[in-house]
Amino acid sequence: TYPGTTDGELRKVLEEGSGLVAGRDFHLAFSPEREDPGNPASEVSSIPKIVGGLTPACLARALETYVRAIPTLVPVGCCRVAEATKLLENIFRSVNIALVNELKVVYAAMGIDIWEVIEAAKTKPFGYMPFYPGPGLGGHCIPIDPFYLTWKAREFGQHTRFIELAGEVNTAMPDHVVRVAFEALNDDGRAVKGSRILILGLAYKANVDDDRESPSYKLMEKLESLGARVDYHDPHVPVVPLTREHSVYAGRRAVPQITPDYDLILLSTDHREYRDFDFSAFPMPLVDTRNAVSPPHRPGKYHRA
Repeated sequence: TYPGTTDGELRKVLEEGSGLVAGRDFHLAFSPEREDPGNPASEVSSIPKIVGGLTPACLARALETYVRAIPTLVPVGCCRVAEATKLLENIFRSVNIALVNELKVVYAAMGIDIWEVIEAAKTKPFGYMPFYPGPGLGGHCIPIDPFYLTWKAREFGQHTRFIELAGEVNTAMPDHVVRVAFEALNDDGRAVKGSRILILGLAYKANVDDDRESPSYKLMEKLESLGARVDYHDPHVPVVPLTREHSVYAGRRAVPQITPDYDLILLSTDHREYRDFDFSAFPMPLVDTRNAVSPPHRPGKYHRA
């Protein structure tokens, strides 16, 4: 949602459909979702919950409802503040991921390992929070939600330059990964066209089965458009579900095992299974977009993207 969705669009629909008045005949409030998929230590009940109401009475009733399940509630002044809070959280991640994605490309050109830089920066006990580069953004929040605000801001004559620039950087990452894969194949004396490529990971995030907005789809699409024959492996997504943007892949099945008979392996999602897998005897190039493969498990032809 963007600021005004609850007390504007949603309120209008509810009042017109029911003949009732929000704040008088029924309570109206907004509380954004907060969850950390794939983190076994994260429980919804332990995450502070933002709550905003249309009126003080609406807020009070919403708090009464949520406190039964979540002990730490954070009341805010209105629904729009709650909506803006959710946007800020997602924009913060989008912008910072874009920053390290851009630095990844810049530092690689300088011969500097972005992952080593991040590990060193993490030792600063103040004023720094680590974010990590990857093949692009995925999930149902971060790639999409910031642009709700971009659209809404134009109504007020405002331009969201940071948000839009971050979007440009992040959406360019699959192209960068494909370029690295192209160069890895070229160094191995092969063309992309006709090559057999195995993508590791279809989920957008490690150790989950959620494939929404996953950059792996973009990688499959781009590599196949160049004539590659692409398979995928993902223990969490054994069959491609029907998706809005990539329905052509619906029903495609993951290969059952990671085998050394491909021309290139592209690691897109850092599932636990891939961090533990030993690729050291594999003869083909491996392109790692997540710094997931530890040095003892890397093949001789190892590339990061």
